[in-house]
Parts: sequence; structure tokens; C-alpha cells
Amino acid sequence: MSVVESSPRLQYFRLGNRVVPRLFNGLWQLSSNAWGSAPTPKVRRQMVQYAEMGYTAFADHYGSSEIIFGQFKQSHPNPENIFGATKWCVFRQTDPTRNVVDTAIQERLDRMQTQQLDLLQFHWQDYSDKGYITALRHLQDLQNEGKIANLGLCNFDAIRTDEICTELGPGSIVSNQVQFSLIDTRPLHGMGDVCERHKVKLLTYGTLCGGFLADQWLNEPEPDLYSGKLTPSQRKYLDMILKAWGDWQLFQTLLATLRDVGDRHGGVSIANVATRWVLDHPCVGAVIIGARLGVSEHRDDNRKVFSFQLTAEDYAAIDEVLDQSNGRRLITTIGDCGAEYR
Repeated sequence: MSVVESSPRLQYFRLGNRVVPRLFNGLWQLSSNAWGSAPTPKVRRQMVQYAEMGYTAFADHYGSSEIIFGQFKQSHPNPENIFGATKWCVFRQTDPTRNVVDTAIQERLDRMQTQQLDLLQFHWQDYSDKGYITALRHLQDLQNEGKIANLGLCNFDAIRTDEICTELGPGSIVSNQVQFSLIDTRPLHGMGDVCERHKVKLLTYGTLCGGFLADQWLNEPEPDLYSGKLTPSQRKYLDMILKAWGDWQLFQTLLATLRDVGDRHGGVSIANVATRWVLDHPCVGAVIIGARLGVSEHRDDNRKVFSFQLTAEDYAAIDEVLDQSNGRRLITTIGDCGAEYR
């Protein structure tokens, strides 16, 4: 049995021109009271506490998250140490003229109260419209002008990620934000190879399946998808678990296996094991963990992700369960990364 460090050191990786922690704080839960709500001052205080523990990277743009993050960073005594990843998402048919792109990025800059975005992640809905290449070339121009430090993608599949990186040139794209977990392993089918070829790092979300990959769900009955007691994330991932991946009984087998693995490493949590499994893939830079700021926090537990290493025995036990699921066939039933949004 390995011994868990009481205060393990965070792990870091290089993302473009910055070195950032391998756990990001996801801010999407600020978009709706459905995840719980807290007064803005309490949210800001908890952001300070996260940063004090070394969790200095924050991600997403939904709701008021950009505004709250911008206020937090500007008030921080060392704002240069705080990293913010935001997005520009194009869902409707758009002619991405330079003016359109300028306007979108200026909105991000204004909301985040900054002259330069640390990381701009770009999403384009309709692959049949090649305007995404034009938009990205304009974004490159803005990067050269100093308004964007690093340029990334969001929910692009392997084929288009490869195309974009080839078109824009070496080092142009530093990241792609995609869904990746023990339940959803689609990034292992092509995306990893593209990342290695172009030196792109994945920023993964859904790694804990909205909180289902956690000790609190072990030995619990299957929840009612329509009970109204689940968060939007939980409804999304429960639907995937039950309709695409397997069933609740097999999911319980997975949780029990992860609990056994955690026990072999000094009692680390199921969430720790699930996160460590994703982080161990070379294509992954960081896991984005949704932070219910001002409502609940798991800073101390999350840090234990860096206190242990999975063994060959651990991987074998986990693979035995995954082999019984439909997880490795999601690439054909759902499609590649991001297909569920198209």
C-alpha cells in the first residue's frame, strides 16, 4: 500500500507561454442557480482560497464567470500568477470577418478587464462551413497584436484539429478542451495521436461525470433522471452512463473497483483515482474540475490526486470493468470528440 502525502505538491505543465497547474477550476457552474448559488463576495473569497493553495488556473465563460474572474484577477496581489481560459463559441452560421472576430474578442477582454487573454478557446459548430479556418487566421492576427497570449480549441474532433494545426502552422494551437473520463474515452481514438503530432494538450472536462465518479454514489440506488434533484451536469452524464456506456449495475462495479484502488493507495477517493487515470495519459495537460464556488469545495481532496501513482495492477482492474462496457465503442455510436454538441 502506498502512503498518501499529507500535502502533496501540485503538478504543472507548459501550456504555450505559461506554466500552469494540472488541475483547473471550472467556472461553468456560475452560469445557473441549478448548481446552487452563493453571494458574489463569497465566490470571490473562495477563488482567493483556491489560488492560495496553488489552484491558479480558472476556465470558462458562461454566465458571469468572465466578469467575476476578471475582478478577482485584477484585485489579486500577483495577477501575473493567475491564469484564465475563456472561449469564443460560434454556434450559428457566421461570416467571420475581421470585424466580427475583433468584436467577439474585445467583449472577452472587456468582461475580463484585461488587455490580453491568457487562453482563448475557439468553438465552431458547423464543420461544413470552413469559415473556422478564416476565423482562426484572424485570431492569429490578434495574437500577434498581443490581445491573445495562447490560442486553443474547444470540442473539435481529431480530423479538424489535425487540419487546423496543419493549416495554421507549428505551435499555433496549444490546447483542445474535450470531454474525457473513464466513461468517455473517445480522445484515445485518434485525438491522442493528433495531440502528439502537433504538441497540443487536452484540457478535459466531465472527468468526474458531474460528480458521479465519487464515493457518495457507491452502493447507492440508480437515481431518477427526472426527479429534479440532479444538477444539469448529472442529468447529462447519467444519461450517458445508462444509455451509451452500460447500466447502473456495471457503473457500481466500476465505483467499487475504484474504491479498491483508492484503498491500495492509502484511502484516496474515487474521484482522485478517476482524475489520476485521465491525467496519466500523455495527451492530457490538465483536468478541469467544476468548482461550486461558495457552495461546496474539495480543494484538500483534489490535491491528493498528486500523492500517488496508479500501478499495473490498478490499470488491469480498471480495464477489466471497462472491457465490459460500451465505452470503447462510443466513438462509433456518439461520434468523435464534440459530436454530441453537433
